[in-house]
Amino acid sequence: MQGLEVDPDGRVRFTLSLADADRIRAEALLQQAKAAAEAVEGVTAVSAVATSHAAQPASPPAPAARGGHDNPFGLGRKPRQDQGDALGDVKAVIAVASGKGGVGKSTVAANIAVAFARAGFKTGFLDADIYGPSAPTIFGVSEKAQTEDDKIQPLSAHGVSIMSIGFLVDPEQALAWRGPMVMGALKQLMRDVAWGPLDILIVDTPPGTGDAHLSLVQSKRLTGAVVVSTPQEMALADVRRGVQLFRKTDIQVLGVIENMAWLQAANGEKTFLFGKGGAERAAAELDAPFLGALPIMPELRQASDDGAPLAGQDHPAAEEFARLAAKIAEAIAL
Repeated sequence: MQGLEVDPDGRVRFTLSLADADRIRAEALLQQAKAAAEAVEGVTAVSAVATSHAAQPASPPAPAARGGHDNPFGLGRKPRQDQGDALGDVKAVIAVASGKGGVGKSTVAANIAVAFARAGFKTGFLDADIYGPSAPTIFGVSEKAQTEDDKIQPLSAHGVSIMSIGFLVDPEQALAWRGPMVMGALKQLMRDVAWGPLDILIVDTPPGTGDAHLSLVQSKRLTGAVVVSTPQEMALADVRRGVQLFRKTDIQVLGVIENMAWLQAANGEKTFLFGKGGAERAAAELDAPFLGALPIMPELRQASDDGAPLAGQDHPAAEEFARLAAKIAEAIAL
């Protein structure tokens, strides 16, 4: 236990530091520690998180039984396979990125994946946000992933093979992992998942330009990147940084999508809540293709909460996502 603090009003805070071997039982151990603290007389509230660290055994265990940064899910794997090689049966890997959170990137990425599947492509979707996975909600999947022959089996919904850390940990569990653990988890979601033959794998990256993006670049399997933004300048500044990141690592920027571009009233009048055409102008300034704009659609938000992407339904939005998928397919000659 680390960082134990007790406030005068009886509030207790601490960090439970666990060895790699206890990572799978982290949530249960954390709850036991919190319950023990709450049972102490005078304690009014307990706030705690669990972190993990590599243990230092006298004699290292066999590699197949070891967890660690390279194997955070503790699979008893066979000799290590590079994550790029593990995706050998995937024709194209596309990162969907945004410099800033809250721009609807995950919703756009998931619906584009469904649009590809609806068009007849064998499609996979990797939720690369370790701290805030959204794929279970957007795709309406609540089952836990299973392993077979040291491979994590992806789940399937709306014609898409899906993998997310949300299928491997409890939804209430807060992961307090440092950079190496995050990178290891993402590598494992690429390397140790039985993706099988795919025409395209859509990777929904977390906001910013951090560890997940570096892991994807290092895999040497990225075919290209799509950047999603809203029109306002605050978001566009981060778009420019994101585009430059991919270009500096020789990843083709396939284009920019402007999301939440306007709100349309019943009479057809458009209100540009976040400014007009900002992402299109930024794309032109960056000499990047502009793939199109999507309006604010309350029903799109509802469909995402319900786990029923509009791209798979008889809805005008499905046509918009189909057009975006077609432009991406054309850009990579898929």
